[in-house]
Parts: sequence; C-alpha cells; structure tokens
Amino acid sequence: MAYKKINQPKISDVIMGQLEQMILEGSLQPGQKLPPERELALQFEVSRPSLREAIQKLEAKGLLLRRQGGGTYVKEQLWQSLADPIVELMHSDPESQYDLLEFRHAIEGMMAYFAALRGTDADMQNIKRTIMDVEAAQEIEQQAEAIIHFYRAIAEASHNVAMLHLVLSLAPVLHKNVAENLELLNRREDASTRANEHRLALLAAIVRRDPDAAREASNEHLSYIEEVMLTVRKEDSRLQRSLRRLKSGD
Repeated sequence: MAYKKINQPKISDVIMGQLEQMILEGSLQPGQKLPPERELALQFEVSRPSLREAIQKLEAKGLLLRRQGGGTYVKEQLWQSLADPIVELMHSDPESQYDLLEFRHAIEGMMAYFAALRGTDADMQNIKRTIMDVEAAQEIEQQAEAIIHFYRAIAEASHNVAMLHLVLSLAPVLHKNVAENLELLNRREDASTRANEHRLALLAAIVRRDPDAAREASNEHLSYIEEVMLTVRKEDSRLQRSLRRLKSGD
C-alpha cells in the first residue's frame, strides 16, 4: 500500500484564514484596529514572525492596512466599490428611492426572519442597544446613523455573511434613503411616532424568536414608509401645479 505524505499547512496561512473569517463574519469591522502584535500572537498562541507573515499576506490582498507607528487596521474601503456608484445614482435619480424600498422589503424581511430564527442572546442584547440609540437620537443625520446600526445588528444576528456584507456594502445608500425618509416622516403628524412603533414591533418579534412575525413587522414598517412617501410627494406635486397656475395668472 502506498502512503501519501500529509502536508501540514503553514502557521501563517492558518492565522490568515482565521483573520479572513473574522473579517467575513463582521467580528473585525472596517477601520477597526487589530491588537498589538505581541498580544495577538499570544491570543493565537503562535510566534510573532508567523503572525507578521499572515498580516503581510492580508495587506497584499487589500484586507489590512499597516500604518507606520500606528498599528494595523482593517481597511475601511472594503465595501465602497459597490456603494459609490449607487450613491451617485441616488443623487441624480430620486425616483430610484422607490426601487431601493422594494429591495429593502426583500432583504430586511429575510434578515429579520433569520435573526429571529438564529440570533443568540448576545445578538438580542446588541439589537436592543441599537434601538435605544435610535430613540435617543435628536437630529436626522444622527437618527439615520443609529437606524443603520440597528439594521446592521439585525444582519449580524441573521448569521448570514452574504446578508451582512450586502448591508455593509450599501451602508451609504441606505443612510441616504433612511435620512430622506425621516425628513418625509417629519412632515406628517405622528408619522415618526408610528415608524418608531413599527421598529419596536420588529424588535419585539425578533427577541421573542418569532421569524414569521419579524418578517411581517419589517414589511409593515417599510410599507408604511412607502405610503407616507407617496402621499407627501403627491401633495408636493399638487402644490407645484397650484404655484404654476398662480404664476401663469399673474
């Protein structure tokens, strides 16, 4: 019988694989600083040369960035290549906001479903913390940022890396959409309050681990936002027509 040699993987490749997995699952986030080499080597129980080699390989792949005298960071631009052209599209074509709402119906409903199905106790606590930040926010931009963090926490709780990285890649687009929606909601009496109630219902469904109710709560929330958006824009259109008629009668 012929025996084949068993090739042991290089320690640096094993370390690189673990760091890649942490970036993929969101444990290491864009812009986050890695612990110092000595501390990281102790955590992995490896030599510093092996760790340094792994970091160099991840730098070459564009996942990490080493700053002279300032440590090693996860690159912040990991997801910008997808988001940048879409942000420009949103600026030039406001109607595409409706397309984004349709997209959000699909992706956020699925995220909510799987978050309720798979979320750990730690995930649930994280989602609760983010909703508190939403309620504490005062300005629209601050509130929009908090809401994006809320959706990101739900994506993390879904334990689906494709969904998580889709949310990360579209964060600038989603931020713009959420901020515009908040401005529209503020123009309708009690609309912001109702939207907050929808988010709390979504949170409650996820925390009690009811996937179907979580998906339904997500869809109900986005349907309400779409309804307000259509109503306000129809009112704006009627106002513009009235102003044109008045101007033409002068």
